[in-house]
Amino acid sequence: MDLSAIRELIADDLRATDLLILDRLQSDVVLINQIGHYIINSGGKRLRPMIVLLAARALGYQGEQHVNLAAIIEFIHTATLLHDDVVDGSDMRRSNETANAVWGNAASVLVGDFLYSRSFEMMVEIQHMRVMDILSHATNRIAEGEVLQLLNCNDPDTDEQKYREVILRKTATLFEAGARLAAVINDANECEEQALADYGLHLGLAFQMIDDALDYGSSDQDIGKNLGDDLAEGKPTLPLIRAMESGTEEQRALLRRAIEEGGADMAGEVMAAIESTDAIAYTARLAREEAELAKKALEPLPPSAFNSALAALADFSVDRSI
Repeated sequence: MDLSAIRELIADDLRATDLLILDRLQSDVVLINQIGHYIINSGGKRLRPMIVLLAARALGYQGEQHVNLAAIIEFIHTATLLHDDVVDGSDMRRSNETANAVWGNAASVLVGDFLYSRSFEMMVEIQHMRVMDILSHATNRIAEGEVLQLLNCNDPDTDEQKYREVILRKTATLFEAGARLAAVINDANECEEQALADYGLHLGLAFQMIDDALDYGSSDQDIGKNLGDDLAEGKPTLPLIRAMESGTEEQRALLRRAIEEGGADMAGEVMAAIESTDAIAYTARLAREEAELAKKALEPLPPSAFNSALAALADFSVDRSI
């Protein structure tokens, strides 16, 4: 089942989610409308909302709250993108200029704040304390992950454990929350809720690992961002960490300097070190292991096309071009 087949399976739910997103983006402040519509319509695959919608349907949900939750998850994700691009100084995302490159940092941060606050308005409307508990905890964890990543920047002693802790918080937490919420609105049993939460967590880890590999192993067109952004920012992501662990003494010295100083000007040498140590293949292998764990987590759920689609999403997350 490819991505288009997955989307077709929940086509009505996705349309309802998109309509709700557009409706709740509305503000009498024109700039909020402009930036909100720009980022929401910039080509994202809606992967996180898809997880919510598929997981709800996999448990037989027949209500409408899954659409509200899918929109909330997308608003939170979009807010983090707006803030991340400012922190990272990024000027490209999904092959488009970032909002901060078009409107400036201040506007991007403030519209990100608007999207966060709008998502919490929508949470309250659901009138379910566990929904509030899960999402408020998730947003705190995401913020912690971003701060941890900031602390790791330009630190060549960052190891794989520290890297995993960052991506668990800043990426996997929202995947986990979205999948868990689908169980909550279904009044699912504890086993089913934990199964979906584990699925989301492992899927999020796999997705971020591949994203980090793509920063070194793909083209601008494939990933839709500037190649080497992580390197330029001195981010010690898994490909760099692995190359430092298994490279020669000379390569380790080069990579240490690249991380400490931001190595955009030595990208060619860094790429050669990464390629010679098979760091991309190593990262992809660990991502595949996480995707397999995500698929295994689905076993307690009843078999259905929606369950199969969730498994296919795990495959999609690691099968992007490297």
